[in-house]
Amino acid sequence: MTAEEKAGDEGQIVELPAASRATDIALDELELVYAFIYARVGNRADTEDLTQQVALKAIPRLRQGAPASAIRGYLFATARSVLGAFWSTRLGLSEAELHEDLAMVLPAPPPSEEGVERVQGILEQLSDNYRKVLELRFLHGYSLKEVAAEMNSTVGAIKVMQLRALRAAAKLRPPE
Repeated sequence: MTAEEKAGDEGQIVELPAASRATDIALDELELVYAFIYARVGNRADTEDLTQQVALKAIPRLRQGAPASAIRGYLFATARSVLGAFWSTRLGLSEAELHEDLAMVLPAPPPSEEGVERVQGILEQLSDNYRKVLELRFLHGYSLKEVAAEMNSTVGAIKVMQLRALRAAAKLRPPE
């Protein structure tokens, strides 16, 4: 027996609590979230499931009295997180690797001769492994996964080696 039926038996009408303003805004925005997810998934069934996940994660955490723009931003941030987890599972990659592979490559201006000489001087002072990691990652644009395959190592080991190589390079001064 529901609360309404119990109240009806006693002659009282019980109203369920009204949805909050933040929840109303979020529910209105879910159509846009659905379109956002559908454009990245292309499958209605998956899109509906992912949109539902976004709603279940985001709506209980909304701050009452937050402006509509903040609610919209939070919904889309949650949607990006849910999409990341979805594609990570679907592709069998960690989310860090997935984000790296999706990074937008921007065209870089041609390097100056002075800058090239400075980089070469610093690289020459590094150990072979450090130099190779930095060259493959930053000069040749390899992903962590590609560098790991090239150097017969794991992605985790390459991440650590890259960090150490960058720290070592930062301490060096180019030869004059």
